Amino acid sequence: MTSPAPLAKPDAPRRLSLRAPLDLLFLFCCVLLTADVLVPEIFGSGKTKDYPLWYWVGQQVLQGEPLYPATAIEYFDYIYPPPPAILLAIPSWFGKIPLYVVLSILNVLAWWYTGTLSHVMTGSDRKPGPWLEALPAVVTVPLVFDMFDLGQPNLVLLAMVLFGFWGLRHQRSWLAGFMFALATAIKVFPVAVLPYLLWRRKWAAVVSMVAFTGILLYLVPAPIRGFERNAAELATWYQGMVGTSSEKGFGQRDEQNWSWVNQSLIAVTHRLVRPINFNQDDPGKPPRTMNIIDVDYRTANWIVLAMSALLGLGFLAVMPRQARRTARSDAEELGILFCLITVASPLARQYYFVWLFFPMTVLMHRAAFDERAKVRLGTWLALGAAGVLLLLALPWFPTVLQAWGNNLAATAVLAVSLAWHIRHPPVAAGTPPATGLKPADLEKPS
Repeated sequence: MTSPAPLAKPDAPRRLSLRAPLDLLFLFCCVLLTADVLVPEIFGSGKTKDYPLWYWVGQQVLQGEPLYPATAIEYFDYIYPPPPAILLAIPSWFGKIPLYVVLSILNVLAWWYTGTLSHVMTGSDRKPGPWLEALPAVVTVPLVFDMFDLGQPNLVLLAMVLFGFWGLRHQRSWLAGFMFALATAIKVFPVAVLPYLLWRRKWAAVVSMVAFTGILLYLVPAPIRGFERNAAELATWYQGMVGTSSEKGFGQRDEQNWSWVNQSLIAVTHRLVRPINFNQDDPGKPPRTMNIIDVDYRTANWIVLAMSALLGLGFLAVMPRQARRTARSDAEELGILFCLITVASPLARQYYFVWLFFPMTVLMHRAAFDERAKVRLGTWLALGAAGVLLLLALPWFPTVLQAWGNNLAATAVLAVSLAWHIRHPPVAAGTPPATGLKPADLEKPS
């Protein structure tokens, strides 16, 4: 196989070009996805899903009304921290349609930068052809559709975290920490980046992330909501979303937490070890269970803790030492981290798995550019297996497959494949490096 020429600037994301057919196709898809948001609002009975909630939250801030109920045991309509509400208030002041336009534009930008950043951060030092460049976006387009249709921010959060790690590679630790903090302040699960930064001794990024998270949670809303009121609302949110858990569920969506819609490691494990009705999100459906053993709630939590510890220790075991790190191994390492962040979130609905965009892109580059023919074939087979598992979430398949964790299994396939590549780089196989790295290209220790 003839290797493509190395990139002149392999770490620079490319800009959108109106002369590139692939970019025009991207813009056409964005128009269709944005139309899914705006057409029902302009010409129909109004856009549904989370969009009316975001407008209501923005109006609550503008009118000085509370974001949460008086006590944490009451039902929360809005389940996110206060900072996103402040951000939503700005476009909400102009009305529903301007708000929906802004949210759609954010998703468009996030989709573009997720794709471009993912390709330049694979460590392959190769420019993908049009088919390879488009493939990750094509595979994940159903998940991206969910982002537009539901109005969820997970794609935006992915772009933020990717940009943070891209900044970290360029020694912009404070910028990276800010991006990680902003993602955490919007939707808490990206906080899982912090243990990784601690382990890799990225101290400036750690300090930046902690400091900016505190600023975004406590200081930014204070001039608008008042310091004491914001602190009280933040405490109510924490008690209602983080500080409560029981056999019935956790957070504010008990009916979803243990049901088939949740494919987090916590939820799937509990369904496998306790007799939980995975149809509980729909009272009209008959109760169904899938447990293979029967233990109590406390024991199930210990099993989850043991599995999480094993996964964490396994991740640490495959991570190369500082002296052996390359841009290639760093990409594979981050791919595993994104897999773990996705499934470690207590609630991981279907659209959460848009975070697999980056791990899949890394593996696609290995499948295309690795100099070992058998490795290329094996990587394509692993990607195909993960793709088949992800397809089982489509509506015409029974929901029991999601209850068993088809997306969780796909994530495991990707993570194991990335781990194999970390432990078996081309040099170890007796062939020249595929990345064309020079010593100056290696990441400097922080």
